[in-house]
Amino acid sequence: MTTQVAVMTTQEVAERLTHLCKQSKWGEALDELFSEHAVSIEPPGSPAPQTVEGLEAIKQKSKMFESMVEQVHGGYVKGPIVAGNRIALGIGMDATMKGTGRMNMEEIAIYEVKDGKIVKEQFFF
Repeated sequence: MTTQVAVMTTQEVAERLTHLCKQSKWGEALDELFSEHAVSIEPPGSPAPQTVEGLEAIKQKSKMFESMVEQVHGGYVKGPIVAGNRIALGIGMDATMKGTGRMNMEEIAIYEVKDGKIVKEQFFF
């Protein structure tokens, strides 16, 4: 007898992603919701690499960003908005960055879901 694991719908992925992000559980979101072969795309001018491929590379990019943050003063996650197999979140952070001081960052994050996993994330600011 074979047991099948239920694949999450895009709406379910969106709700779980939003829940984890609102709790600042970024690493847990990566481990639980992202495909091993996911792609992450940053906008031009970002201090992070513009495109990374693979879950491990995305985790490294996330650790790099965390290492640049001196202190988080506040933030928000708005959404989700789901359309087809895509999820949109509004993300903001008030943080002091090492070497550049305090700043407010706001971006739109778009996630693409396939077979119950996030296969692509792209940020716009």
